[in-house]
Amino acid sequence: MRAPDLARLGPDDWREFRDVRLASLADAPGAFGSRHADWVDAGEERWRARLTDVPLTIVAREGGRPVGVVSGVPAGDHVELISMWVAPGRRGTGLAGRLVDEVVAWAQAQGLDTELMVRDDNAPAITAYERAGFTDLGVPEDWPADEPRERRMRRSRDGGRSTS
Repeated sequence: MRAPDLARLGPDDWREFRDVRLASLADAPGAFGSRHADWVDAGEERWRARLTDVPLTIVAREGGRPVGVVSGVPAGDHVELISMWVAPGRRGTGLAGRLVDEVVAWAQAQGLDTELMVRDDNAPAITAYERAGFTDLGVPEDWPADEPRERRMRRSRDGGRSTS
């Protein structure tokens, strides 16, 4: 099986991003800060703005259809990896690692570490991020008791494991 192609999206690719983002929100509603209902009726302007405000969005395509997506956004002293999703039929194939590597490379080109937040109960995602070189920093001490727990993970810009 041929590996999916990866491509960077811009505001003019809003329709493709809309399709993959809505698929991700429907498939894994607890994995993201946004909900499907928050975006399902969004207009073109909002989709374009998302692709402008978040400067890096990579989509994985297989047979012309999106099967994965990830984004990166500068956040002070690091790049935050966000909106990571791989279609159920492509999980366990290494695609997640390829998508993560795109964000990490983008961060490294800016001299920055890469960080992310992942649900505490999402063991497959935590394992995938650890396999990609991320260090699990645990649930932040100030995490709200009434929110689902999330863990912070970091990969240093030099590729080494972070201890801070």
